[in-house]
This record gives sequence, C-alpha cells and structure tokens, in this order.
Amino acid sequence: MRETVLQFGTGNFLRAFLGDFLDVMQTKGLYDGGAVIVSPTDSKNVDVINARAGRWHLLLRGVKDGREVSEMRELAAVTRAVNPYRDFEAFLSLAENPDLRFVVSNTTEAGIAFDPTCRLTDAPASAFPAKLTQLLYRRWQKGLPGFVMLPCELIDRNADFLRQYVLQYIDLWELPEGFRRWAETENRFCNTLVDRIVTGFPADADAVCPGDPLLDAAEPYHFWAIEGDFETELPLQKAGLNAVWADDISGYKKRKVRVLNGAHTSIVFPALLAGLETVGDCMEDGELRAFLGTVLDKNVLPVLGDTAENRAFAGAVLERFQNPFLHHKLTSIALNSVSKFTARVLPTMLEYKQIYGVYPRPMELSLCALIEYYRTHDVSDLKENVDFIRTHGIKEILADTALWGADLSDMETADVTDIREAIRWAIC
Repeated sequence: MRETVLQFGTGNFLRAFLGDFLDVMQTKGLYDGGAVIVSPTDSKNVDVINARAGRWHLLLRGVKDGREVSEMRELAAVTRAVNPYRDFEAFLSLAENPDLRFVVSNTTEAGIAFDPTCRLTDAPASAFPAKLTQLLYRRWQKGLPGFVMLPCELIDRNADFLRQYVLQYIDLWELPEGFRRWAETENRFCNTLVDRIVTGFPADADAVCPGDPLLDAAEPYHFWAIEGDFETELPLQKAGLNAVWADDISGYKKRKVRVLNGAHTSIVFPALLAGLETVGDCMEDGELRAFLGTVLDKNVLPVLGDTAENRAFAGAVLERFQNPFLHHKLTSIALNSVSKFTARVLPTMLEYKQIYGVYPRPMELSLCALIEYYRTHDVSDLKENVDFIRTHGIKEILADTALWGADLSDMETADVTDIREAIRWAIC
C-alpha cells in the first residue's frame, strides 16, 4: 500500500476518525493510499501498532435515526508507525517519499504551540510544529512537492497557527530564504473542524472484541469541515462521508460551539444541582430534556438561524446525547466553566437580547446555577474566578466584565434554591 498520508498522533481520536475515513474510501475502491503514523511523543503505542501490522478494530455504537446501532470493523488503512524519539532518521526519511501528500495531526489543543528552545539539530525537536519544520526542511532539500496540512487539534484557526509557528522556526533557525518561500507557497495549511465523540478502549472489550489491545470505540456520528478543496485527491464526499470542503469553515465552527458545546454548558449546572451525573441522565429526565429542547429550539436556533441544516444538526446533537454507550460525566463538562460559558453560551444570550429585548430565561438560569454551584461545590477553574464568585453578591458578579467580557447586571436572576422549580420557570 502506498503511504500517502502522514498521521501525527497515535491516540484514540485519529485512529477512530482518520483511520475510519481512510478505510471507508479504500473499501469502496476510491483511494489506494494508506497512512504512516508518527508518534508526537515517545509513545508505546508505536510498538503495538507495528506488532499488529497497523490493524485494529473500531466499534461504532450509539443512536442513529432513533434506534441503537452497533458496528464492528477491522481497519487496515495504516502501514506502520514511527517513533522519532527512537529513530529520528526514520522519521526524517518519510519526507523523501514522493507519494506522501497529506499531513493530518491531533496533538491535543496544547500541541500547536511555539517553543523557542527547540533547535533544528534536536533529534527530534519537542514541539510538534518544530518537528513538522524539520520534516519540511528535509522535503525541500530533496526537491519534492509540498504537503497539504489538515490539523485536527481543537483550537480556532488551527492551520493558521501551525503555519505561523513553522515560519517562526524557519526564522529562528535562520534557514534559507528559498526554503521559506517553498514552505509558504508549495504547502497548503487548511483549517479544519472535526466532530466525533471517541471513547477509546471500551470497558467491555473482553466481551466485544477479545485480544485486540488497540480496540477503539466511538459514536457513529462524524463530521469533518476543511478549508480548501482536495476532493479529487481525497474523495471523502464521494465515499459518502459527512465531510465538507469550503472556503471558510467559521460558520460550521460557530454552529458546533453554539449548539453542541452550548447545549452541554447550558444544561450542566442545572443538572448537577438536580443531582444528575451524566448527559444520558439528563436525556432520561423529562424536565431536563425539556429544558435542553427549549435552549436549542427557542434560544439558539432563532439566533443562529432556524434553517433546515441547523435544525438537523441540533436534532443530531440530541440523538447523540441519548447514546446509551457514552457515559459523559457532567463534572467533566463543568471544568473551567467561566471561560466555557463566555465562549459557548453568552454570545447567544447577547444576540438574543439584541433581537428580542430580553435575555433568554433558560440561559439566565444556567448562569445563576453556575454561580450557585461555584459557591457551594469544589470546582476546577482559575482560582481568581472561584474566589471572586464566592466573595461577591450576584449583581457584582454579573457586572464583572473581567469574568464575562460584558456587563450582565441587567439580567434577571433566577432563584435556584429549588432547582426543579427554577427549571420549570425557565421553560414555561
């Protein structure tokens, strides 16, 4: 199999996302390339992947079209894995393969970062953008064409930042101007947005697929939005995958943040105060489910745009939340919620008020529940945020622009002493 894709990342997400996509295209006879995996860290997964000749099973299970589905496939889209910490030359030699075209990465949100201590002579450089620069430099030295970068890290404008840091390393290392021009003009850095919940090695692995240490589990839903259009080379849409090539993916990101992430953040503190533990619990609770439906139907969609596409996405989100195989703990969603609320929910609140003259009640309740929970429970957030909320009155908290980026003191405050009564108030 030709190695046409370089995958930076050995973890569960890319193995259940890119690995699945490549396997689907191969199975349908639409793509004759495979991926070689590079470990961004000194990962033991490299040995396991190579011992299994790049094969593992993927378990997709969840709710689709209103019914539970479960599908197991063995994926065979990976040729091998390389650990640059053990064999740096094997890593650099990947750049000499003329078939290699795409670079796909998922090195966590912290992976796309600039570390000025990295050097060209490091074997390898510690930061992912520095490793990529080392690889690109070898590629340029061999006179080969550039790559198409498809970073999947969950940061805004991921490819723009990756490109910026590569150019910074070129300058820092005082590499030739010809290489800099080649890096800028012969390589494409495409911002992307990925969406699939991947739970990784399942608790019931021995029952569903014994003997596969790389067994990976995920929900059936998937989505990949990419700025650019390389469909003729990477036929994602032709293969029937839920992928979009676009000039600008900011609208898709906005929809995901406002609908999926906004729904999580809107419901988490009312649900925690009501004694629930998981998103699945919320979907089984009549009042919390109605609350979430009101947030999406009456608050988010009227602001985002009540289009057929947006409504279909919101419906898919509710279906995904019902997945009985995902045990998404509310306490995990609650981490660092001041910044999450500001990014995911508050923009909808402010736009709603601008249009309708009032804040949406369910979101008012969500914010009041957040404040109450921060006052009465141990939470993980910036110490200054927690301390301020615990030592000030509600109006002072709402008026603090350092917390929310806006003065919300004109917001109606909900009494969350009886959270069930407050939920009924919010959805009436």
